[in-house]
Amino acid sequence: MIVAQDLKKHFGAVKAVDGVSFEIADGKITGLLGPNGSGKTTTLRMLYTLLQPDDGKVIVDGVDAWQKPLSAKAAMGVVPDARGLYPRLTARENIAYFGELQGISGTLLMRRIDELAEQLEMQDFLHRPCKGFSQGQRAKVAIARAFVGDPRNLLLDEPGNGLDVMSIRALRRFLLRQKEQGKAILLSTHIMQEVTALCDEVVVIAGGTIRAVGTPAVLMDQSGRDNIEDAFVQLIGTDEGIMA
Repeated sequence: MIVAQDLKKHFGAVKAVDGVSFEIADGKITGLLGPNGSGKTTTLRMLYTLLQPDDGKVIVDGVDAWQKPLSAKAAMGVVPDARGLYPRLTARENIAYFGELQGISGTLLMRRIDELAEQLEMQDFLHRPCKGFSQGQRAKVAIARAFVGDPRNLLLDEPGNGLDVMSIRALRRFLLRQKEQGKAILLSTHIMQEVTALCDEVVVIAGGTIRAVGTPAVLMDQSGRDNIEDAFVQLIGTDEGIMA
């Protein structure tokens, strides 16, 4: 479980995040939705300890992430918006390198990579250098890299970007299996089909504050709309919300 407690982050006079609190529960997929400039990306970066909050706490499985950052990081698998692959390494080598950083090696590491390659349908490019990969191929490698250590908490920023329909279906099946294993999963996305297909709870953020929290059905009822996209637009108070 990851708990965000009254997170605040200011950049000069700009209150990027102003008192954001929510939980990412074990065995659930929590969606994080927000328009451009909402504070969503800043919140994500604070959650995975890339950006220190001005105030508030991030608690990862009972550990204060900023008092014990190494312990918190070890409990999280992160798929950031910037995939950050090593282009000269193969997909397998990229994943193996991060596995070794997490203390996994030998037969166990090879088995984990093979399992992830099968689940994410990566076999046809697993042994190719990452230079020249499509956006979707880079996304799959980044996802496998984040999951190779089998972390209890997963943070994914737009993981479906660049994936084709069949790959998105494979990703959904993969995330649902992780949920069944009791993982706490945060999914930041602008694809509303992913929200309705995957999310048990949705956190809507705009203007650096939480506007609503609830299941997709609750948010639709709260907003008086019959689909999650219209509900989102209603809840952030604009008809021009372009997802970040």
